[in-house]
This record gives sequence, C-alpha cells and structure tokens, in this order.
Amino acid sequence: MADRLKGYKWEFNLVDDDAVNAWCMPGGKVVVYTGILPLAKGEEGLAVVMGHEISHAIAKHGDERLSQGLVTQMGGIALSTALSQQATATHDLFMTAFGVGSQVGILLPYSRVQESEADRLGLIFMAMAGYDPREAVDFWKRMANVTKGASVPEFLSSHPADTKRVDNIEKLLPEAMRYYQK
Repeated sequence: MADRLKGYKWEFNLVDDDAVNAWCMPGGKVVVYTGILPLAKGEEGLAVVMGHEISHAIAKHGDERLSQGLVTQMGGIALSTALSQQATATHDLFMTAFGVGSQVGILLPYSRVQESEADRLGLIFMAMAGYDPREAVDFWKRMANVTKGASVPEFLSSHPADTKRVDNIEKLLPEAMRYYQK
C-alpha cells in the first residue's frame, strides 16, 4: 500500500461556504465546505467525509473518469464522422441519443460504482485511523434528510440512492469493524 501512496501531496482545506459538499482531486487535495460540518456532528462524522474523499484519490477515480470521458468523446467523434453524410436532423438525432445513452448507460452507473467503492474504502480508512465506522450509517442518514426532495432517480444520478447507500454501508460494516480498535 505504501508504494501506492508515493507521489501524493496531501493537502486538506476547509472552505467557508454553506455548500454541503466535499471533494478530493487526484494527488490528494481534499476540500471540505463548512456547510457539511453540522451534518458531521463532530470528529467521527468528519472522519466519514474525509475517509470517503481520500478513498476517491487512493482508488484513482479522477483518472478513471478522465479516461472514460475521453473514450466516450472519441466514440462521439467516430459516430459524428460516420454520420457526416446524413441529413442534419438525422445526425443530430443520433448524436443526441449517443449523448444521453452514454451518460445514462455508462458514465453515471460507473460513477455510482466509484461512490460505493469510496464508501467501502472510506469505512476501512476511518476505522484504521481509530474512528468508529458505524458512525457512517448515521452520517449518511443525516445527509439523506438534507437532500430529501432534491434527489433525482438513481439512474440519473452520479451517486447511489440514499437508502441503497445506507443499506450497502450497513453490509460493509463487519469488514470495516475488523480494522477498528478503540
């Protein structure tokens, strides 16, 4: 694992903003907005957020998204070239269908897989750091209450549905608890 962490330049920033959000860039720059702190309700809740975001960097999700975007873009260019002799309406119809299909059929589902992977690794990382991974269940339930009503159907979202996410985290807890020592 140590080899996998070489080259990371970890940087943690707190941004004074009401947004209920956090993110991590490839290489280890993590940003947490103050708007998420009331949901964290303390150190262990913040460990849920940080573990999740650090997991995105460790799993190289940013690199994967870039690669997927490039492959999808190349597919769009190839399709556009193949359709270049067609009527404009036909070309536009196929390109629109390609755009929607690639987003809903490839990019969003893969993003949900990455989010679930970050949830799993985040539980393990927070447990290894001495934080109780069971706090993740309560944190994500609080997050679900904040986003209630603003959510879109899972197939149109980059994140798992709230209930599915909480259920998955509950199933992952036995694994994470093996790394937790009080």
